[in-house]
Amino acid sequence: MKVRNILCLTTVLLLLVSCNNNDDSYIPIAPTYPNVEAAFGNTINLNNLANYSNQAIPTYITKDNTAGNPITDKGATLGRVLFYDKNLSSTNTISCASCHKQADAFSDGSVASTGVNGTTSRHAMRLINSRFSVERKFFWDERAATLEIQTTQPIQNHAEMGFSGTNGDQSITDLTAKLGAIGYYKELFKFVYGDEQVTEARIQTALAQFIRSIQSFDSKYDAGRALVANDAQPFANFTSQENQGKNIFLTPPVFDASGNRTSGGFGCAGCHAAPEFDIDPNTKNNGIIGNISGIGIDITNTRAPSLRDLVKADGTINGPMMHTGIFTSLQTVIGHYGNINIALGNTNLDPRLMPNGFGQQLNVTATEVNATIAFIKTLSGTNVYVDSKWSSPF
Repeated sequence: MKVRNILCLTTVLLLLVSCNNNDDSYIPIAPTYPNVEAAFGNTINLNNLANYSNQAIPTYITKDNTAGNPITDKGATLGRVLFYDKNLSSTNTISCASCHKQADAFSDGSVASTGVNGTTSRHAMRLINSRFSVERKFFWDERAATLEIQTTQPIQNHAEMGFSGTNGDQSITDLTAKLGAIGYYKELFKFVYGDEQVTEARIQTALAQFIRSIQSFDSKYDAGRALVANDAQPFANFTSQENQGKNIFLTPPVFDASGNRTSGGFGCAGCHAAPEFDIDPNTKNNGIIGNISGIGIDITNTRAPSLRDLVKADGTINGPMMHTGIFTSLQTVIGHYGNINIALGNTNLDPRLMPNGFGQQLNVTATEVNATIAFIKTLSGTNVYVDSKWSSPF
């Protein structure tokens, strides 16, 4: 009996030791997410998330409109799925990524993006570095007070994604019910929020986290800026033309009484300040008063994306420019700002474009234009176009 008791006691002690979490041989069992694994395979691993929340940001970047919705790896992962999921449209044919393509710096190569019921009324805005701006409002006309509010407005637009609740469309409530019945969303929403409930607010939070995570700081400009105290200093890695273009971009113009530039640069930084190159929040209309259809006047375009990654690394542009997509080259953009005509009916023209009451005449030279374009090209990186954490998980 004593031998038997000793053997039993020894067995119990061995079991206790083997269950001790401090034992180096102990391997915890990772949670499983069968629906996520079935839908996405190796593109999403909820036990090994991509880094969205702790990306490197240069010390000279100080602007941030994150407000009360900090980026988390969990939330941005859900946002990535939502961003690329065509189930968010009424016909299962359109996603956010249909109009904001990674290959085009999350813009669209078309003048007007195609939705479930026609085309959009404005050109799709690039989403690069959306987080790094003083301006918190979104859309070209700033009708959305925050990025969170913006994210579900295209979904609730009849032409774009079709859950408008009007014109025979289903509503956003129908969409949340639709997503809630999908297996991978049951797991994803519980993973992020603690339960499976799908709501518009939760969709907004996750999409905004993903969009704000899309950043680009690996450009030639960033390599040069890291080595100097401020933007006014010459960048050692720039060509003489690029440094000239930087000075022209940064230096305000000096005008005579009739609005003609007599000295100085182009003053682009008056609205697109370095180093974020975001849009000044007090900017008004930029002189483009039309719309994509070409019918009527639209003077409400007052926002713009960052000038970063306006062009690809090879110099080609990431889709047509302005809210109408009217310009297809940097030369024509600079030409527009070089010769501002105060159009009849434009009561919202930015005062910086009409010195002394006249439309500005920058009297640009070919040398200045080419130098400015050379500088703008230095603002483009390469990683944002290929990083898998911002690509489609499907």
